[in-house]
Amino acid sequence: MTRAPAPLRLLGRRLRRFRRDCRGALAVELAFAVPVVFGLILCGVAVTRYVLLHQKMGRTAATIADLTSQADALSESDVQSLFVAAKDVMSPYDLVDDGRVVMSSVYRASGGAATVVWQRSYGAGGGSSHFGVEGETATLPDDLVVRDGEDVIVAEVFYSYTPMLAASVLSPAELYNFAVFRPRFAALRTINP
Repeated sequence: MTRAPAPLRLLGRRLRRFRRDCRGALAVELAFAVPVVFGLILCGVAVTRYVLLHQKMGRTAATIADLTSQADALSESDVQSLFVAAKDVMSPYDLVDDGRVVMSSVYRASGGAATVVWQRSYGAGGGSSHFGVEGETATLPDDLVVRDGEDVIVAEVFYSYTPMLAASVLSPAELYNFAVFRPRFAALRTINP
């Protein structure tokens, strides 16, 4: 029986020792796990921001429509004050540059179609009213009924959403939310100067 040359025996011993050695296992596992965990954290932050933005938009629409519907009469300065309130409710999201609030009064005359009698907007973001434009017939959701001689206040909020992180999970989108309230104390069919 012939023995292998010394360098091959040495190599064989080192290979057997390397196969039994577990000292680098944690580093290898960590190298695989860290990017996955980091990716999950980034996706979680992006999804959380998206959900919070939707909640802020819903709260803003409801707040503005509710405050407007509680008025006895409206003036242009009242409307501007309501828009400032909308900006505060949307904080920390930038409503002025990335968003838009549209307030409308929809009225149905006896026997006529529902019409947008006035409309005001605030913010430089995109989006036009889904309910129509001032002076034209309103486009109402199926579950919204405006009876003859009745008016409603509609607040719509648009926001141009751009994900800060995890752009592969959530893509940029135009988000939309609205709220409808019936005036409580007086018909709000006009805005005083």
